[in-house]
Amino acid sequence: MGSLTGRSVAMAVALAVVVAALLNPLFMPPFPVVLGRTLFLAMVLLLAFHAAGRLPVHRLPGWMPRWLLQLLAIVLAAPLATACIYLLYAGGDVMALFDNPGVVAGFSWIAGTGFRERDAQARNRALQLALERETLQRQAADARLALLQSQVEPHFLFNTLANVQALVESGSPRAGPVLQTLTDYLRAAMPGLRDAQPTLGDELARVRAYLSLMEMRMPDRLRWQLQADAGMDGLRFPPMAVLTLVENAVRHGIDPSEEGGELRVTVQAQPDGGLALTVQDSGVGLARPAGTPPPATAGTGLANLRARLQAMYGDAARLSLAEVTPHGVRAEIRLPAPSQSSS
Repeated sequence: MGSLTGRSVAMAVALAVVVAALLNPLFMPPFPVVLGRTLFLAMVLLLAFHAAGRLPVHRLPGWMPRWLLQLLAIVLAAPLATACIYLLYAGGDVMALFDNPGVVAGFSWIAGTGFRERDAQARNRALQLALERETLQRQAADARLALLQSQVEPHFLFNTLANVQALVESGSPRAGPVLQTLTDYLRAAMPGLRDAQPTLGDELARVRAYLSLMEMRMPDRLRWQLQADAGMDGLRFPPMAVLTLVENAVRHGIDPSEEGGELRVTVQAQPDGGLALTVQDSGVGLARPAGTPPPATAGTGLANLRARLQAMYGDAARLSLAEVTPHGVRAEIRLPAPSQSSS
């Protein structure tokens, strides 16, 4: 940032020529004199700008960004360089400068022009840094989202394989059909988890396939239904978000209950353009016997889900859980309208 290059010198010379041509009609001296003054001023400002850029970071106050230091260097150098120009013009007589209105006007024009030039450069540089910082922050958010997603995928797969293993070990006749359903599900669903633009329609298809798989595993204990407003399948949506809630409801709500239970998934458009997704079960609920902690896998899945929603939507998304009377849990995801998401 502080290195002086041939390109920067050439740009300063070109700008000095343009400024001299613009100012020449306003001054009495011939064009070569005006050009010499603007070239001198341009070189001084260029050196001041790059000298401030080369100052070691540890020498700067913590509150001062480098671009501000460079701007201050220009503010100081512009009038000093202009004063030197006119002192040479007046033969070193300082009082003569203030007695000549034309000199005072010329001093203001040249100093102001040089300052505006470097001020514009400093502002442009600050804008470039802000854009680069925003790009890096977005890349970091995308990387964090990919990492959290990679943590979720094995979690779901291993839990499902454990269910199939239990059926095989118990000699259940349903083991074969369940394994075939799992194979069909993975063949259709897993490639979609890597899509650059995952959609709500993809997620609901995974949810239906998962619930069909779980219904085969416990046909007498799981009842489910999925209702979604029309026209929302193409909306961008974080993969595994609803499926995480559905899986938690089955494994930690309905499966531990002796009677089983019912699970309802609802997707509704909101008046403000946002989206409300609810997963409600009639299982054992959040309450547990004294001294019994909640399953660690449930906490991990929900923590990852909150982090993924934060990475994709910022603070505009909300995940909440509530106890349902007489028993069960209602989980809800609230998402902003597509134009309000951080993506």
